Amino acid sequence: MTGHVICFTEQHRFTEQHRLMRSPSTSRVEVPFSARFHFADSGRNPDGTRVGGLRMVRCGAGVSFDHRPVMVAEVVEFLAPTPEGVYLDATLGAAGHAAAVLDAAPQLRLVGLDQDPDALEAAAANLARFGDRATVVRRRFDGLGEVLYSLGVERLSAVLFDLGVSSPQLDRPERGFSYRAEGSLDMRMDPEAALRASDVVNGWDESELSRLFRANGEGRFATRIARRIVAARPVSSTTELAEVVRNAIPAAARRHGGHPARRVFQAIRIAVNEELSILPGALDQALGRLAPGGRMAVLAYHSGEDRIVKERFRWAVTGGCECPPGLPCVCGAQPSVRLVTRGSVGPTAEEIAANHRAESARLRVVEGLL
Repeated sequence: MTGHVICFTEQHRFTEQHRLMRSPSTSRVEVPFSARFHFADSGRNPDGTRVGGLRMVRCGAGVSFDHRPVMVAEVVEFLAPTPEGVYLDATLGAAGHAAAVLDAAPQLRLVGLDQDPDALEAAAANLARFGDRATVVRRRFDGLGEVLYSLGVERLSAVLFDLGVSSPQLDRPERGFSYRAEGSLDMRMDPEAALRASDVVNGWDESELSRLFRANGEGRFATRIARRIVAARPVSSTTELAEVVRNAIPAAARRHGGHPARRVFQAIRIAVNEELSILPGALDQALGRLAPGGRMAVLAYHSGEDRIVKERFRWAVTGGCECPPGLPCVCGAQPSVRLVTRGSVGPTAEEIAANHRAESARLRVVEGLL
């Protein structure tokens, strides 16, 4: 269906004869499909359509999902020299990283996950040229284990998590992610999810909001901001919330550190999408499937994300060893990965100059041993 666009905001579905493919690591026969949508949501039978020959698409709101991938050269450098097999992109977006990796690594085939239907629409368009090498699935990344099982994939040769929010999500006011433009208090990456930003802003009590803001870097003004939000209820828009937050912070403190609402919006977005709570388990699922010589890369943009990545990588590198530091291990722990990067790798000055949103990115990479 060359040039045909499926936009899930309209819930169109088509079917075609499934192609059967046997996983090299299992005898089970599964039904992957190339560059098309796979409904893998809980309680729904997967179906979808081949979307071949698509261009970058324009979705329901009339805005293209055109995202510039961060540190794409570094991601390709680390993931391309991996064994033949499956490359899992757990946060597919518009597939900028995925397409670059597939171009550089012909031995890999892709399973890409994303919970945003607009992102999947753009990804299918950008991956159509790879044919059967690319499978895209609508699913949040903490469901990666179920998706891989359904596709008969036991081991992974490459994995990428690109955490945080994408530029198209930030730039579309109706999604509610930005404090700079008028929009509804939404902030859901999955537009079918139950919890909205408005539920947090207008429903959580002062102590809950204060704890949320403090945990996400707001520090000494967390309680003041929470109190002002509660007093201003009901808060109905992003710009109204941004103004309430701005007025809660003393003028002297507003003169530096960026927009005063930035951390508050980030904290609410993280809560709405459960970003930090689901991350450790998802990382462990992927680490547990990493093949010998396979590599896993994670791009984090927030100290809370990066701290979790460091902790889970450290656990995998040590095998969970609890012996005293500096002494030989006697607990029998078996490392499952080794560090490829010592510490984190950041973007180049040239990339930051071209894309300011890359500035906070931190890339960490490990390689499978077992």
